[in-house]
Amino acid sequence: MAVDYFMHEKIWFEKYKYDDAERRFYEQMNGPVSSSSHQQENGASTILRDIARARENIQKSLAGSASTTSSGPVGDQNELLSRISHLEVENQNLRSVVADLQMAIFKLESRLNALEKSSTSHQPSPVPPTQKVEPFSVPSKRVELPSASPAKKVEPAAAGEDDDDDIDLFGSDDEEEDQEAAKVREERLRQYAEKKAKKPGLIAKSSILLDVKPWDDETDMAKMEECVRSIHMDGLVWGASKLVPVGYGIKKLQIQCVVEDDKVGTDILEEEITKFEDYVQSVDIAAFNKI
Repeated sequence: MAVDYFMHEKIWFEKYKYDDAERRFYEQMNGPVSSSSHQQENGASTILRDIARARENIQKSLAGSASTTSSGPVGDQNELLSRISHLEVENQNLRSVVADLQMAIFKLESRLNALEKSSTSHQPSPVPPTQKVEPFSVPSKRVELPSASPAKKVEPAAAGEDDDDDIDLFGSDDEEEDQEAAKVREERLRQYAEKKAKKPGLIAKSSILLDVKPWDDETDMAKMEECVRSIHMDGLVWGASKLVPVGYGIKKLQIQCVVEDDKVGTDILEEEITKFEDYVQSVDIAAFNKI
């Protein structure tokens, strides 16, 4: 709307020319004007000229915008036409692809029909129903078993054959081989038993911590320890010892020993220690651990 308004508006772009001509006419009629008025008129004329130039520039810019706006729909139309042509080309390509696919499907269907026809033509003939075949009857014959006294019924030739069968040419060798194998097996078993008997078994041992308590604080603890260590038994080994205070100046002897369970028992060990009545009041087992 604004563009149309400015296009139809009537603007006097050459007014400064008419103003100059009018001024010169009046100067000729009335004589030259003063310098001040002349300067004012020059200033006014320059302002008018600037205004006219600005208007001219505005009109040119409006004309250019109008031309661009008028050319806009044409550009859109050209772009739309190019798109339509491109779509038409794609549509043609798709139609050709669809036609190729239809042709391939048609070929596959025809081939499948041919294969079905050939398979139906080569079907095996139906199997005739099975007939019941009765087993071939064999006349039964009575088999006579030899009686308790075969010697009476057997002929001399048969008796000779029986004598030949009784002769075993290889039986003695088999029996000898079985006896030799049995002897070898017994010998190996005996050797294995002896080897196992010679092999030492696992000896079960225990570590015992004993608390040996004296009668009073005047008991000679060194002598008591000497008496305890004087006990010697097969499977008994004495270890470290120390004095542990009990109270009121009395100390007890803690002594370690290692015993073999099959040879030394705790009851026997306590009984042997308590035999030293002058020094030992009682014996207690403080700790007992299997090794």
